[in-house]
This record gives sequence, structure tokens and C-alpha cells, in this order.
Amino acid sequence: MHPAPSVILFSTLSGLGLGLMFWLGLGLPAVTGWSAFGLYFIAYALAVGGLMLSAFHLANPKNAPKAFSQWRTSWLSREAWAAVIALLAVAVHAIGVIFFDTRLAVIGAIGSALALLTVLTTSMIYTQIRAVPRWNQVTTPILFLTLSLAGGALLAGQVTAAAMLLPLAGIAQLVHWHIGDARARGPDSTPESATGLGGKGRVRLFEPPHTGSNYLLHEMVYRIGRKHALRLRVFAIVLMVVAPALLLIVPFSPLILALAALSHLAGVLASRWLFFAEAEHVVGLYYGQR
Repeated sequence: MHPAPSVILFSTLSGLGLGLMFWLGLGLPAVTGWSAFGLYFIAYALAVGGLMLSAFHLANPKNAPKAFSQWRTSWLSREAWAAVIALLAVAVHAIGVIFFDTRLAVIGAIGSALALLTVLTTSMIYTQIRAVPRWNQVTTPILFLTLSLAGGALLAGQVTAAAMLLPLAGIAQLVHWHIGDARARGPDSTPESATGLGGKGRVRLFEPPHTGSNYLLHEMVYRIGRKHALRLRVFAIVLMVVAPALLLIVPFSPLILALAALSHLAGVLASRWLFFAEAEHVVGLYYGQR
């Protein structure tokens, strides 16, 4: 699929911000006053900024409020509600910590749970799309959650947690690629299954649906070269997991932690670009793609 910058930034930044909110809700690190204000500001800037960027992918951004109306059937609508409730719950906890030097443990725990729930709903927007075999697998939500927790741990200065979560995120990413490649090689939908002519032999395209380009070709039928994808995968894993993990071995300092977080962010951006660029929609069958 066409990797739209707004969706890449949205899913990356909001996941990182919500991951930081998870740790802050648990009181990690145990900061108050202006120190707490700085961390909460970063968390809200990432989470809210990312969520706002998602509106730019809409054909008409003015229709964004309508996303709240379909919560019974739409994961996007559930994400919108989960995000608002999580941001409000975390805000109550933040006010107590910043202005009153008081940590409301129950409210903080609820905010942490809601932050992770929001990340889960974001991942389910993609996981439930059966027409994209690479996304329609159990590792998609696992990947989103582990990356959010690992990135949040780096921003929160939770070195031990980050050192454990980064390898888990790396494993989740490798498994996601492995399963996705297998599903791409043997998709559930084929020209034979779509036409019901599989018993008569291989079905091939006689003519394309039309001679010019259109929205489907631009958004849904996007191809990336195999060698280019492999290089980007190595780049993503090294920056997202390997480099931050190695930096955490160095004696702790704010500069080292900042470098680890920036490296992780760059790796997640590359990984998320591939997440969309390698996703093959079954509508491509109508254009001769297998």
C-alpha cells in the first residue's frame, strides 16, 4: 500500500507517547513538579500530535469528529474514544503529581491501562483487515504494543525494562515479517478463488479494468523492490533494537538515553514505512498482481 507520511507519523508518535504515559501512570520515574511536567509534556506532545496527524489522511479532515459515532463496529472509532478517555485519565494523574506532589495510584494505573488499550485499538484497525494478509495476523497487535512499551521505557528512563522489551520488540518484528512473507507468497485470495475457475487451470488477466490511473492504483497497489525492502529491514532492526540495546550497556547518562531513544524512533519510522509499503491489498488481483 502507499505509505502515507501522516499515517506513519501518527502510528509511530502516538504509540511512543502512549507508551511513555503507561510508565508515568505507574509512577515510573517517581518525579514531581517541573520534572514531571517535562515528561508529561513530551508524552502529550507525542500522543496528541500523532493523533492530530492522522486527520490529514482523511479525504475531508472536517469529518474527523464523525469517527466517534461508529464505536460499535469500527476499531477506528474505538481508538478515538479510548484515546480521549486515556488522555483525560492521565491528565488527572498528571495534575496531582505536578501541582500537588500527590500520586493517585488508582487513577494512574487506570490511565496506564487505557494508554495501552489505545495502542491496541490502533493496531486492530490494521489487524482486522482480511484483505491485507500481512496485517491480518496475531503478531500485529503484539508488535505495536511491544514497540510502544519499549519506546516509552526509553523516554521514561526505565533502563532495565527497556533492555528487556527491546529484544522482545525485535523478535515480534522479525516474526511479523516472517509470517507476512509467507502469507504474501501464498495468499488466501487468488485470481482462481476469486473467479471460481481454479479447477480449469491458472487464471490470468486479459485486460486491466481501465487504461488510466485511479485511487486504488495509487493507494492500494504499491510495490517495493525486494532488495530495497531487505536493506530497510536491516536498517530498521539495527536502529530500532540493536543500537539502543548497545547504548543501554554504557553507563547511564541523559545523553546516552536520549541517543538510544532517537535511534529507536528512527528505526520504528523505517519499520512503520515498511509496514505500509509491503502490505499488499487483494484488490491488486484485479490489476494482475499475485
